[in-house]
Amino acid sequence: MTTKAGHNSTVAGTLALSRRTLLGYALIGSASSTLVSTALAATSDPETYPDRQVTFIVPFAPGGSTDTLARLLSERLQLGLGKPFVVENRPGAGTVLATNFVAKSPPDGYTIMMAVSSLAIDATLYKSLPYDPAKDLALVALVATVPFVLVVNPSLPVYDVAGLIKLAKERPLSYGSGGIGAFHHLAGALFANMTGIKMQHVPYRGTAPALNDLMGGYIQLMFSDMSAALPLINSGKVRALAVTTKQRVSALPDVPPLAETGVPGYDVAAWQGVIAPALTPEPIQSRLNTEINAIVSGDEIRARLKALGMIPAGKGTILELQKFLDAEIVRWGQVVRDAGIAGTE
Repeated sequence: MTTKAGHNSTVAGTLALSRRTLLGYALIGSASSTLVSTALAATSDPETYPDRQVTFIVPFAPGGSTDTLARLLSERLQLGLGKPFVVENRPGAGTVLATNFVAKSPPDGYTIMMAVSSLAIDATLYKSLPYDPAKDLALVALVATVPFVLVVNPSLPVYDVAGLIKLAKERPLSYGSGGIGAFHHLAGALFANMTGIKMQHVPYRGTAPALNDLMGGYIQLMFSDMSAALPLINSGKVRALAVTTKQRVSALPDVPPLAETGVPGYDVAAWQGVIAPALTPEPIQSRLNTEINAIVSGDEIRARLKALGMIPAGKGTILELQKFLDAEIVRWGQVVRDAGIAGTE
């Protein structure tokens, strides 16, 4: 099986950001720096927070799992805190556009964002960003972790991870992803590095076209989002070999973790969390942290998260979450460097 010639999976054009684009964002951000300074002098009283509408940014178009999760949280936050939490979608540039907007917003708790793992990955992936993920942003709540699942085309003569590794050492295999530096890509790169195999990475413009080509036989395997792969697994259109977390996943109870099937120590998951500008007063960060942790601990939200293929989190103090984000930047930075894509323009 070979990759379609001239297909939309070519590398050219897949990575959304150029140096010029990033510079443009930096200039936009610097123009708003006076707003940040003004906000520092006029931050609302944390004891009365919130006393007006809060804007909840989503870095993707409406309809995806991140957008769905943000809307679930916004409804509960509005009920719990008594003021509107309004979702605003700001898609584009691989989440950098929205993240830069939040990083440069007044640090008063009235602009927050539903962030994903790319927040940590981008710190090493790009040569320059108009913000520093570790210094300009604060992770105020970890909402859920997102297991991925290793799936193969059903015609591939392998039924477990050991068989896949053996086949990959005998002949070239290709794996798809939602783009260069996407979690699917890095999960595959880490797998190849830990098993000593070589695979051809084929980036696409999103998960759906990659899965389409997996079903069509143009690529042989993929580390896919759980929610996107589940219907295809259940219908037999792709075969699941393993999940990426060290624990089994309730949605696929019979599918073992990679760590149990020949790749000891493999344990990765994407995540969804809420961020705010780093200089947001600690009492406001803690208020959001406490409220969101309580929401995620509720049975209804936990059930909804599991239906989306996510594992509820809802734990961790502000200090613990900062340490988590710092560790994620270090961890994925090494994977990005090992994959040879560090410092991409």
